[in-house]
Amino acid sequence: MKINLIKIHFYEVFKMIELKDYQRRAVENLHRKVEYALQSLENEVVIFQSPTGSGKTVMVSEMLKKLVKSRKDDKKFSFVWVSVRMLHEQSKEKLEKYYEDDRLLQCSYFEDLEDRRIGENEILFINWHSINKKDINIFVRENEQDNNLNSVIQNTKEEGREIILVIDESHHTAKSEKSRELIEVIGPKVTIEVSATPHLKENVSEIEKVHLSDVKTEEMIKSEISVNPEFLNIKVESKSSDELVIGQALKKREESAKMYKGEGSNISPLVLIQLPDKKSNLITKKDDVLKILKDKFNVTEENGKLAVWLSEDKSDTLANIEKNDNEVDVLVFKQAIALGWDCPRASILVIFRESKSFTFTIQTIGRIMRMPELKYYLKEPELNKGFIFTNLPNIEITEDYAKDYVTVYESKRDNERYKEISIPSIFLKRQRERTRLSGKFAEIFMKIAEETNLKKKITFQPSRIVSPIIADGRIVDIDKTGEIEHKGTIEVRLNHTELQNQFDKFIVQNCTPYAPTDSSDRMKTAIYQFFNKKFRMKKYDPQAQRITLGKENVHAFVDTINLAKEKYKTEVVEQLSEVREKKEIPKWEVPVIVSYNSRYKRESHPKSIVKPFYTRKPSEPEQLFMELLDNSDKVEWWFKNGETEIKYFAVLYKDENGFERAFYVDFIVWFKDGTIGLFDTKSGMTAKDAKYRAEGLQEYIQRNKDKKLWGGIAIYVNGTWRYNDKEKYEYNPNDLSSWNILEI
Repeated sequence: MKINLIKIHFYEVFKMIELKDYQRRAVENLHRKVEYALQSLENEVVIFQSPTGSGKTVMVSEMLKKLVKSRKDDKKFSFVWVSVRMLHEQSKEKLEKYYEDDRLLQCSYFEDLEDRRIGENEILFINWHSINKKDINIFVRENEQDNNLNSVIQNTKEEGREIILVIDESHHTAKSEKSRELIEVIGPKVTIEVSATPHLKENVSEIEKVHLSDVKTEEMIKSEISVNPEFLNIKVESKSSDELVIGQALKKREESAKMYKGEGSNISPLVLIQLPDKKSNLITKKDDVLKILKDKFNVTEENGKLAVWLSEDKSDTLANIEKNDNEVDVLVFKQAIALGWDCPRASILVIFRESKSFTFTIQTIGRIMRMPELKYYLKEPELNKGFIFTNLPNIEITEDYAKDYVTVYESKRDNERYKEISIPSIFLKRQRERTRLSGKFAEIFMKIAEETNLKKKITFQPSRIVSPIIADGRIVDIDKTGEIEHKGTIEVRLNHTELQNQFDKFIVQNCTPYAPTDSSDRMKTAIYQFFNKKFRMKKYDPQAQRITLGKENVHAFVDTINLAKEKYKTEVVEQLSEVREKKEIPKWEVPVIVSYNSRYKRESHPKSIVKPFYTRKPSEPEQLFMELLDNSDKVEWWFKNGETEIKYFAVLYKDENGFERAFYVDFIVWFKDGTIGLFDTKSGMTAKDAKYRAEGLQEYIQRNKDKKLWGGIAIYVNGTWRYNDKEKYEYNPNDLSSWNILEI
């Protein structure tokens, strides 16, 4: 029985999906870079590096559409899309749905090709895994039917089409010798390497990278991955290590299922159990795992809670396993088969000991990274995490950004000492950054261009853009620094690459005060749209760059850009600050569990309510304040607060511009007399700049008098702790008469 593991409802999402901000930016950049690579006289490589879960296939599909729509100089394209194992089938079906409405591109397998050639705007999907076996020669070299890749490629090129090769999940393919052989056979004009961890090094002309932080900001993937949570206080008893990790994974699944119901969601979380990839002990481990699941937890194929996905054994229950409300609780699989598999409801991964250590990569994490509904959950933030349960003795993380992503330490609230405080808190959902231009800039630029009549101000045939080159230079003293002797310079007209570089430099220089990395493409789009609408030029036309940079025109463009930036600030940036999504938490409590990544270190603080206590380079005032609290007879317990997440405590205040902000107070302290202290430690300039937060905190304390709250900004001066609880905050280091002595 052949089981279709691709979700029908996922196709509809894929087809109708509205690109996220980072996806639109990546598509534009990748399209431009492929266009430039196509202009080269050599065969070029373009790297597209994007994290697992970021929507790589969606972005590449959209880029290919743009490439076909905006082709220049009567160029015609044929495409080859290579994926590992069965991913070529998955990719083909995804792209067919994506292109269903406009039919711009046709998706085919080798046997579907007409007249042994890849047609115009046709994508040939190839399974790299199969052609990398010993029979690669049968596929590539000549045969009696003349139906081989060599002939197909030759026939395609003879019809005047350039071939673009897409290598999907290239970290599994691009390094092998046979892979390089295949690239030589295809001889693509441009190779696009798509991977979270690319490997191609030779002839790389362009690199486009999507950052992990951007994908998390759009709530596409989990905020973090927690490894073996709550294991510090676990009772091992007589359980085997395999039974222990499986049991904890199933317990976490039940907890998550209840949380989803609390969020009003029908998601049924899935536990993935990964068997070792070594064939020698695969059967034994499989039998052991199935026995534990059946005897200890009543999870079997018969009762519908278990599915098995191995090359030699596939369950009937695999059908529709990716659907969010599917009844299967556990999937047992082998590492190799699950590569690239999409199942967003999978949030828990079990990995067994294979050797003394295990290397965590973004691919390992990738299977449980996706958010099932492409959003973070505010009521149950634990659902924004993925979980790994393992009996490995230690873990090595290879990618640097995985160190910030995987949490390896956990603290747990001491519920025997904890007293419920039920105080109101606030959470302001992260707004789009105010330091970059958005898509609205192009619209504003066009309005300013109309108002200032930019079209009539510019010359369509400006002076040549030239580059000075040193002429007749000579070095007399090799040890002498400075400019070498030369007779003069000659001026040479810029070629396409030099013109592009100068245009890029012009854009970067004029992005200020917005970050060029995130804003330059928006500004380029604005200028290209101007030329398209006013002069009917195609996007990326080098003539648009020449006109912009011409000495007769450049100042007019700079003036228009500056006016557009000013209007953008008032119409977009300042408005963004007023519409942050606000969520009130009426009864906030100290989190039951707090996770930390490997950059944190353990410290001893006996009165911290979460144990063990982890910190990452506390400031000197924070360190001194924790010592004060630990040594105080009046303190029952204290909590070192975090930032930016809904699980941490925050007070609403307004900044100097009247915009709402969240103030995450450093310390929440429960005193033995039943009062609750809210303190934020400062020193020097930080104390001087704390006015609006301090006044917001006092307003909060007055508004919640029934909670027995007190506190304020705390400073350490001449061996004494003082705090300010005044309605109007003032800080003068030479006059602290308005500050109270903190007697605890």
